Amino acid sequence: MRHGISGYNLQRRVQGHCDDSTLSDQGRETARLVGLALQGLPLDAVYSSPLQRARETADIILKTVGQPELLQTTDLLKEINLVQWEGMAFDEVERQFPEDYLAWRDRPHQLKMQMLRPDGSSVEYYPVLALFDQAREFWKMVLPQSEGKTILVVAHSGINRALISTAVGLSPERYHSIYQTNCGISVLNFAAALGDPVQIESMNVTAPINLPLPKLPEKMNGPRLLLVRHGETQWNREKRFQGQIDVPLNEQGRVQAEKAEFFLREIRIDRAVSSPMARPKETAEIILRSHPHVTLELDERLVEIAHGLWEGKLEEEIAAEFGAELAAWKQSPETVQMPEGENLQQVWQRAIAAWEAIVASAPSDRPSTILVVAHDAINKAILCYLAGFGPEQFWVFKQGNGAVSVIDYPKGAGTKPIIQALNITTHLGGVLDKTAAGAL
Repeated sequence: MRHGISGYNLQRRVQGHCDDSTLSDQGRETARLVGLALQGLPLDAVYSSPLQRARETADIILKTVGQPELLQTTDLLKEINLVQWEGMAFDEVERQFPEDYLAWRDRPHQLKMQMLRPDGSSVEYYPVLALFDQAREFWKMVLPQSEGKTILVVAHSGINRALISTAVGLSPERYHSIYQTNCGISVLNFAAALGDPVQIESMNVTAPINLPLPKLPEKMNGPRLLLVRHGETQWNREKRFQGQIDVPLNEQGRVQAEKAEFFLREIRIDRAVSSPMARPKETAEIILRSHPHVTLELDERLVEIAHGLWEGKLEEEIAAEFGAELAAWKQSPETVQMPEGENLQQVWQRAIAAWEAIVASAPSDRPSTILVVAHDAINKAILCYLAGFGPEQFWVFKQGNGAVSVIDYPKGAGTKPIIQALNITTHLGGVLDKTAAGAL
């Protein structure tokens, strides 16, 4: 998680390695709220940046959960080193360093700065690239001693983005494509060491600090899209592959949809699009009870992946008949052609075409919010596309039943999106995703 809001955050000043900035009263209160949200979650280790805004956040959380003795600090969690800008207001940086600021905004991996050596000479370095190296070193230090454990990391916006990116393979060019709100919580599930499979269970969840969704970016001109997975079905519960068989919501799925409705009740929604299949359509209709002015649109391109001969079968039944294909589906899904069904390239093509059409049709002169309700595979394809991934990274993003993800286009359709939050399930109970881990 990121530290609570600081004095420099409120003043919109560059912090970086600078340690002059301290938590505000608001920052201390949100840290306390995070501590309350984490009570009951067993923590095996806690690592914090030594910079005081992060360390105080960690101290407050650990006092709230009653485990202050767990705290360890490491310089590997310090914020990005923007030495020439630190302490300056962002608009002042933009005026004094216009070319560098444009590089920071549009090509962060190419931003160069001068750093002084101890002997007084200077050396040219790349802050974002250095931060990614720092993040990799943290994972290499922590992961070998953390197998089977739950660890809490309290750091900063930039290093947190680098930690998430290096864990899942996002390049430094994508540094600004994900966001970290003050006291936003992200959950990563590691299979083993750095370089082995990693799942983003959730990212930048802010509901525990009484902020249902991350705030809109300043000067927002484009659309915000709320990407929702349908509620649970009985086949999800049974881990039975459903694909394009039109299985309806079960009672738990309707409850999840109702909780999503309540969660989004105060959020303005201007438009809604759903897969025409029963489970997402009913989920969308329940959410829209609180937005009766919105007419639900249906898009055939958003239907779930066609599993072909796997549909209607349990995993053990598929393993008996299609063992090699099922093993490949779990390890390298981009290589699998579903028998009498689809492959991921086909799913990618239609899901992304639908997404791009929805984004392109949004107003270009004002903000708008669009609800999109679809399926596990469809949502994963869209999120991979937004992150710059291909089908080989299909399993990176978790999509729980009834979960909400938030994607913003601050500068309008046709520009780079920001993934603000992923797989929010706090409205269904707790920080961790407890929805059924069923088949697609």
